[in-house]
Amino acid sequence: MIYTITFNPALDYITQVDNFEVGKINRTRTERILPGGKGLNVSTVLYNLGIENTALGFIAGFTGDELEKKVNSLGIKTNFIKVRNGITRINVKISSNKETALNGNGPQITEENISELLEQINKITKEDIVILAGNIPSCIKNNIYEIICKKLQQNNITFVVDATRELLINILKYKPFLIKPNKEELEETFNIRIKTKEDIVIYAKKMQEMGAQNVLISLGGEGAILVTTDDKIYFSKAPRGKVINTVGSGDSMVAGFIAGYIKSGDFERAFKMGIAAGSASAFSINLATAQEVENLLKDI
Repeated sequence: MIYTITFNPALDYITQVDNFEVGKINRTRTERILPGGKGLNVSTVLYNLGIENTALGFIAGFTGDELEKKVNSLGIKTNFIKVRNGITRINVKISSNKETALNGNGPQITEENISELLEQINKITKEDIVILAGNIPSCIKNNIYEIICKKLQQNNITFVVDATRELLINILKYKPFLIKPNKEELEETFNIRIKTKEDIVIYAKKMQEMGAQNVLISLGGEGAILVTTDDKIYFSKAPRGKVINTVGSGDSMVAGFIAGYIKSGDFERAFKMGIAAGSASAFSINLATAQEVENLLKDI
């Protein structure tokens, strides 16, 4: 079983507004309500690619109930922990001449809730895979990723981390199977300016020296680079297509890579699946489907 962990999931209220004006009443042209959060995006694309998985995380209030209902309706199993204080956040996304977002805070997660999550993790076996994705809310201590990753390493569980800055750097010593920084995050991490693909490989290998096994670097429309644990380097440009929505494309790349690796055990195949899934999500208003990924694979 694959488990994804999302610490602060959300209901994403996505609207299109013609000529949005601040300080005035605006009418929406279209609107959708979808489950949001990086881990849930990964879960959705994994399921779309035929990989069964269970979503873990925290929910609260009536919005949490609705989030769980929507995730289950997609075919994804859940084992969310219900928090007493607050509600699952609603993130408002307004698409107009410019894109505007208003993100909620989320519920108050307690030490008791964290203990419940750690108990769930204790039941995960070495045949499973855990994917940690996204930032953490301010009510949780910054060392939570370290606590979880240390426990996963001790139990010989394969895990993936898609996070930034200290959350990522501090867990590398626990040897994650895969991390997925983008070029800008590499620059932030090492406080440097990256100018070439060769530079990207150099700093990806530095992350390997710090503990990461495989490093997948997203380059947006330029494609991606993979540096593997067996010292191979892969590069591919992204397939051509009209970018409609980049939200969730990085999460889709992680899901595509893991799905490809589970099905083939081959890094090159996994790399191609990752790029295809990330691009398919970018070319659609929704997250990548199996058919969309398959259609793009031949162009990679």
